[in-house]
Amino acid sequence: MFDLGISKLVMIGLVALIVIGPERLPKVARTIGTLLGKAQRYVNDVKREVNQAMEMDELRKVKTSLEGAARDLEQTVRTHASDFKSGVNQVSDELNALDGGADSDSDGSSLDGLEDASKRDFVTAVTPVVYVAPRKDWRKRRSAVPGWYKARHQVRKNIQSDAARVARLRVHSSFDSH
Repeated sequence: MFDLGISKLVMIGLVALIVIGPERLPKVARTIGTLLGKAQRYVNDVKREVNQAMEMDELRKVKTSLEGAARDLEQTVRTHASDFKSGVNQVSDELNALDGGADSDSDGSSLDGLEDASKRDFVTAVTPVVYVAPRKDWRKRRSAVPGWYKARHQVRKNIQSDAARVARLRVHSSFDSH
């Protein structure tokens, strides 16, 4: 862009000193510095926004690919479930044929319990285990100052109120009577 060396900067400074004068030169230098700072911040903001837009595009691409993978997984699970269900129905039909249909009702209600059990087993096998966060000990007071800082600066850990200290150190009247 500009080829400014030290010799050119010194020359610009001397010309500015002669043209502007020594009284107004610090004020002009401050003004130029603030304007350059604002311009630099503006350029950095534009760069940051462009980077964010690029990251958002990448995240959208990842999101669509994950959604596609999830749809494919769902489809394979459905096909395996239907294959499993058809296998269970086939086995139950063979069992009914071997029993001669003596145990089944006319509406086929004996298969409902078997189908429900197979669905239940399939759902428990497919669904993920829900994570339960351990409960925090809410009785324990959390300090904002870290322990290593307290140890280094010899801060007292157990602070007692004045009333509690007096009560602890007070000589009981039952000891005085003996």
